[in-house]
Amino acid sequence: MDQKVDLFKIPDQITSFNDGDHAERVLVIGSGFGGLASAIRMAKKGYQVQVLERLESPGGRAYVHKKNGFTFDAGPTIITAPFLLEELWEMCGKKMADDVDLRAMDPFYQIRFADGRIFNYTGDLEQMKREVSKFNPKDLPGYLRFLEDAKYRYKLGFEELGDVAFDSLADLAKAFPSLIKMRAWETLYSLVAKHMKDPQLREVMSFHPLLIGGNPFSVTAVYALINSLESKWGVHSAMGGTGAIVKGLVGLLEGLGVSIRYNSTVKKINIVDRKVTGVTLESGEVIYADKVVSNADTAWTYKNLIDPQHRKIWTDRKINNGKYSMSLFVWYFGTKKQYPQIPHHMMLLGKRYKELLEDIFKRHHLAKDFSLYLHRPTATDPSLAPEGCDTFYVLSPVPHLDSGTDWKKEAEPYRQAIAKMLEETVLPGLEENLMESFVMTPEDFKDRLLSFKGAAFGLEPLLTQSAWFRPHNRSEDIEGLYMVGASTHPGAGIPGVLSSAKALDSLIEPVKVVDSRAR
Repeated sequence: MDQKVDLFKIPDQITSFNDGDHAERVLVIGSGFGGLASAIRMAKKGYQVQVLERLESPGGRAYVHKKNGFTFDAGPTIITAPFLLEELWEMCGKKMADDVDLRAMDPFYQIRFADGRIFNYTGDLEQMKREVSKFNPKDLPGYLRFLEDAKYRYKLGFEELGDVAFDSLADLAKAFPSLIKMRAWETLYSLVAKHMKDPQLREVMSFHPLLIGGNPFSVTAVYALINSLESKWGVHSAMGGTGAIVKGLVGLLEGLGVSIRYNSTVKKINIVDRKVTGVTLESGEVIYADKVVSNADTAWTYKNLIDPQHRKIWTDRKINNGKYSMSLFVWYFGTKKQYPQIPHHMMLLGKRYKELLEDIFKRHHLAKDFSLYLHRPTATDPSLAPEGCDTFYVLSPVPHLDSGTDWKKEAEPYRQAIAKMLEETVLPGLEENLMESFVMTPEDFKDRLLSFKGAAFGLEPLLTQSAWFRPHNRSEDIEGLYMVGASTHPGAGIPGVLSSAKALDSLIEPVKVVDSRAR
């Protein structure tokens, strides 16, 4: 029998509740960026908030590994739209700069092609014009036209629609004129190709959706807004790693009297008469709440935490028939020597582009070749490794678990193949200089982060799986249940996840404080 325990107690630090007042209770499942941002927003609205995290420390996909003096950020490392983070600090009457030291990257990325050519992607227009001209001067006018298209989509797609909760068909109808103006049915790659002819420049200007789980040949052209977002606000990294931002957000919660309960895996979201009543943990404890916000993968949430009889919209069939993003193979490693020629962010693109993406997204086939994102945070912050050493991770997009890949068997050969490529190109003598080494596979996304099919970013961000067509921030099925994070609207990436918290915020009214003395 379930052990019924009410774990809520109004913390002493909360001063907004007077004796006799009633505060509604909100449970937040998961302490990723979306869960932390939502918890802050709910606490500021007067709710009594508790965060439940199944791991032993916060961050979710932004978890931090510390091993023998090396600090490895597990997930997101590219910080854009810092104003979305600053807003959370301002809500709490604080300045983010007092807790987090963000450094602007220049270049944003160094992109290396299989033939050895280098494109330094930066926020400086004149430098970008020189880089484009270096590859193909005839494409410079087209590049400038593409920038204008990207700015237009940034204004309509991000500024106007990014934090809108598509809660009803009426919301979709309001957005429809903007979607038409952005020609949202076109793909990003086709938009880039319309402006530029050089195949390598087309790759440079279209790869960005891969950072949020999308295939440039399939995602809507609206995602050109990422190019403009980066140009407008820059690309940043946090001193101390992305985990420093997570630590800062946790500090904001502590200041609001909100605690995070670790090693607490939710087994079931409890529902009575189509309304949330709380959750049951794997331990059998039942925690009561008026609202539940899930920062967990939405497909996993609906399929594994909610009994089928409560799901009229998100049925097993609908969940199973969705098209899911790719997964990731991530190799974390530390070296006993430094590689000063490697920038903070580097993309190593393989010989195949469209064909490799078809293997990953459409054929669900683990190819022998790959394109990689190489992260060397010690280029900016040497404290993330022992003196004289470097911290790295290298990320390879791979199919989700529908590929049938036996990762227990394939992980080490795949890592060795990546190591061989890196040794032959940018990290000579890599294997003999390794000090730390471990990997994360699609199986880890499924088992550790509870991602359906091991997909790293939830549903693939296709037009037919975006906005109103994506899992709503307010559950269509269950009263009092809300979704936040990469797998709900508007999608993945730190700006998308933080915007999902803003969208959720717009759906929930502040607590109505009732003073018992007025009765």
